[in-house]
Amino acid sequence: MAKFGDVSGNVTGKLDFKGEVKFSGNVRKSPGRYCLEEFFEKRPALNAVIAAAYTDADATAAANTAISLAKEVANKQFEILGTNASADDITFDTTNAAILLTTDGGDNDQIIILPHLDTNQTAWSNIKWGTENQVIWEASIKTGATIATALIWAGLKLTNTPTIATDADQVFFRYSTDDSDTTWKVESSIANVDTATDSGVTVAVDTTYNFRIEINSSREALCYINDVLVYKTAALTNDVDFIPYIGLQSLSAAADTLLVNYEKISRVLFE
Repeated sequence: MAKFGDVSGNVTGKLDFKGEVKFSGNVRKSPGRYCLEEFFEKRPALNAVIAAAYTDADATAAANTAISLAKEVANKQFEILGTNASADDITFDTTNAAILLTTDGGDNDQIIILPHLDTNQTAWSNIKWGTENQVIWEASIKTGATIATALIWAGLKLTNTPTIATDADQVFFRYSTDDSDTTWKVESSIANVDTATDSGVTVAVDTTYNFRIEINSSREALCYINDVLVYKTAALTNDVDFIPYIGLQSLSAAADTLLVNYEKISRVLFE
């Protein structure tokens, strides 16, 4: 059989003599799925940046030029929000292929990365990522030089908050030193029933973690860290549309950092 190119980054396919494509492994990007990838070629900024109006009638004024430039360099798919979050809290890292999140240095300062939620701005939020759509979400992050007083969360939620009790339905990875965590926890909520599961994967400094959540045809969410299955939920609530979030919160009056390499998401074309 003749081999053809890798379609997902880790899947090998073969073309048999009948011309049929045979896949092996976990196909994350394949025929029959709608797929998005974000490698953060542009830095996420506050949502107000992409919607900013000119400040006076003269479109050549310096203030308007600054507004135009800020719009041009802002990521059109993703934005940031959170307590004291601002555009200068995200930079391109000089040694890692990633964007670097750095909080402002105050207790409970946050940086949260999420798709723009504006109508028609991006498919990341306007396409529905429902529990019935066999959604696969994936992200790669790297912890900072210190994690002694940090809260990190990443996954599929209804709102941006790391507070577990807020969302009636959710599946995400979480680490909080306020909870005396030393490992990643998988937090899942099904119709307001919250479950916290210890993944057994230690959270260490300067370490890369690949998170993946796969919702199967039975609406069970299979949760992976570095390609190892760490938890499978019961059937999620039907017809719940998730939003992907990645967040960092300082739990002391010191700056915390987090690297984000990429996010990916896909679903079947029709439920």
